[in-house]
Amino acid sequence: MATSQLTASSMTVSVRNLASFEGLRPSSIVKFSSFGSLKPGSLTQRSFKGLVVKAATVVAPKYTSIKPLGDRVLVKIKETEEKTEGGILLPTTAQSKPQGGEVVAIGEGKTIGKTKLECSVKTGAQVIYSKYAGTELEFNGSNHLILKEDDIVGILETDDIKDLKPLNDRVFIKVAEAEEKTAGGLLLTESSKEKPSIGTVIAVGPGTLDEEGNRKPLSVAPGNTVLYSKYAGNDFKGNDGTSYIALRASDVMAVLS
Repeated sequence: MATSQLTASSMTVSVRNLASFEGLRPSSIVKFSSFGSLKPGSLTQRSFKGLVVKAATVVAPKYTSIKPLGDRVLVKIKETEEKTEGGILLPTTAQSKPQGGEVVAIGEGKTIGKTKLECSVKTGAQVIYSKYAGTELEFNGSNHLILKEDDIVGILETDDIKDLKPLNDRVFIKVAEAEEKTAGGLLLTESSKEKPSIGTVIAVGPGTLDEEGNRKPLSVAPGNTVLYSKYAGNDFKGNDGTSYIALRASDVMAVLS
């Protein structure tokens, strides 16, 4: 039976003795989304039917460099925090998956119409990217991600997400606080508070590119209070606990006044 570590929210399985994952190296670690409650002995090969396995591709040591093509970018992933700010060690299942890292290589760019455009990010830049973007690689003993430039949300030059500089058509929003009471004055519990989809625009990207390679400014600006799609974008927490979201301008539905 495979060695496994189970929690209510996630599961990590060693594939050393799991025959159904042919082709994966014995050192691979495969992570699955929640199964709900699992009882000891209930894990069978049939349990994995229809699941999608996403494991990092291991680049053999004989390869010493990676050159992205087109508008792709290679990012060295920031290491996962193993401790809280108070110094408490976090178990693997409680460590949040990082969404940032350092650009270590870039492609030659892309062509729009007859215009050749270079990548808007440079090597050495600290970036934040979309949560499920790209392909994970294990290279030179470190975790990397190769992804399209368009999957990069913005550039972050500090350690606080509030300073994010959005790229392209991204909009960075400070989320409005959830209502504490109902219209009748009843206090709401944390679990019953509705996730807000209203916030204040903090920063915007330079806009999308037209067929001639020119930027088209976005229709929202910093300071606007906006209504956005409920399940769009990537959520972040600032160092002071403030909630932010970064999403595409097309996910902003209206400006409120």
